[in-house]
Amino acid sequence: MQSNLKLLTLLAVLTALVACAEQAETPVAKKPEATISPEIVHQKALVLDAHADIEIPGKEDRYAGADGKSKVAPDKMRAGGVDAVVMSLAVGPGPRTAEGYAAARLQADAELAAVIDMVADPANNLVLARSGKELVAAHEAGKGALILGFQNALILGDDDAGIDEFYNAGVRVFALTHMGHNDFADSSRPLYVAALASHEAVEEHGGLSDRGRAAIKRINELGAIVDISQLSQAAALEVLNLSTAPVIASHSNVRALTDVSRNVSDEEIDRIGEIGGVIHIAPFRGYLFDSTNADLDVQIRAARREAGIEEDSYYPFELYWEITDVEVQTKFLSTVSDLLGPGSIDAMIDHIDYIVNRIGIDHVGIGTDFNHGSGINGYDDASEALNVTKGLLARGYSPADVEKIWGGNFLRVFNKVAKKVVNPSP
Repeated sequence: MQSNLKLLTLLAVLTALVACAEQAETPVAKKPEATISPEIVHQKALVLDAHADIEIPGKEDRYAGADGKSKVAPDKMRAGGVDAVVMSLAVGPGPRTAEGYAAARLQADAELAAVIDMVADPANNLVLARSGKELVAAHEAGKGALILGFQNALILGDDDAGIDEFYNAGVRVFALTHMGHNDFADSSRPLYVAALASHEAVEEHGGLSDRGRAAIKRINELGAIVDISQLSQAAALEVLNLSTAPVIASHSNVRALTDVSRNVSDEEIDRIGEIGGVIHIAPFRGYLFDSTNADLDVQIRAARREAGIEEDSYYPFELYWEITDVEVQTKFLSTVSDLLGPGSIDAMIDHIDYIVNRIGIDHVGIGTDFNHGSGINGYDDASEALNVTKGLLARGYSPADVEKIWGGNFLRVFNKVAKKVVNPSP
């Protein structure tokens, strides 16, 4: 009897142990994490667009918004929670003659005046930020900030001292080229010369000229940011080896995903990361499309033939200005636009992912190139910037990551490059 009792007791203990074990193996339901509010994340971040072109009021522009206004107009910045925009004094290609230089400078001066007027209007609630400290102060005070950029040393003409002049006017981001080579550097997009019915040579200087190298040195000395967007690969790599401070690409996408000369190669990406720089991805569908799509390539080449322009392309819309017939040009642009489709925030984030996976979260940002043809479905102007934050969070980026992407990484470079001016101009 005693033996049976012991057996029954043992069985009871074993049963209890098994029950406990089964209970321990059963996962305990986790409490759902608090939903991250994209609006709160967006509001907390310093939302900065590293490159936009300047719209001069009253001047008609095919790239302006449907309302005829700049895509980064102050009201659109406020609507989209955009805290700061680098507004670039930018000019397109032009002749390297006294007349060409004068025209480029006249345009840059008009753009500078437009920004100064914008800041001067109290209704816009804007400040001109010349330093990282001023940028943060504006954000904390609930004011928008504009930072002056510069694109295309054609503006300088024969006067290299113009770099100091523009710095003293408030410019803090300098890019040496746009489309077409100039006396300072080679461009990623050699200019089509109608008189010669051909492109410029792929390289004129093999990267930077002596003037270009001196310009990079001076920009470093002044404590401004060097911008490699639009440079040829050889010129960009030379800048990356020469610069004594981190550099940015203010509006450049990934060439491994969209193979056009305007985008940055893996070699450029790696070097930018190595020296602490930042690559700002643009919502520009001409630089976001799938360049491995053979059918799309065939169709674009057919459209080019029909329009009477070269099949070879630096990117799909290249050379459209060669078309003198307005109807033919309009049809060509419409055809290519339809072929590419509207573009998407997801495609843009694919390029952000690529940079993050290759060189880390500290080296990627956003630069729209608004007012120069850019804009995709869901992010066509500054008022839609929150959609990008939503997309980043949905992709798995943390609020801290989003803060770095939107403006934190740019601010780090802005602060890093700033230093006392060496050998200031009189």
